Amino acid sequence: MLDELKALGVNTDEGIKRFMGNAALYEKMMRKLPENIKAQNTMQHFADGDYEAALAATHTIKGVTGNLSVTPLFDAYSEAVSQLRNNQPDQARQTIENILPLEQKILDCIING
Repeated sequence: MLDELKALGVNTDEGIKRFMGNAALYEKMMRKLPENIKAQNTMQHFADGDYEAALAATHTIKGVTGNLSVTPLFDAYSEAVSQLRNNQPDQARQTIENILPLEQKILDCIING
């Protein structure tokens, strides 16, 4: 799984370092990522026009993906957080929509890995 994630832009080496070199713990935490992202219902918050909830969800995903060094998702969600804070919800929604195909590949890799 780690090699596949690395090929998708995840900095697994950095992530493992964050977990004090414990690759098993890193993988265990990585396996929780799909459910963590799903639980945030980010796109539903945008659809509902609830931008405060969208900001909270986006910020949560930013933090989780940052801790796991899922760099492409961290970068996109960081940008979306900034856009939401700058009252640019349409741009934030577009930023997240643009990363969703890669996000799904990463999540599929984790689920199937």
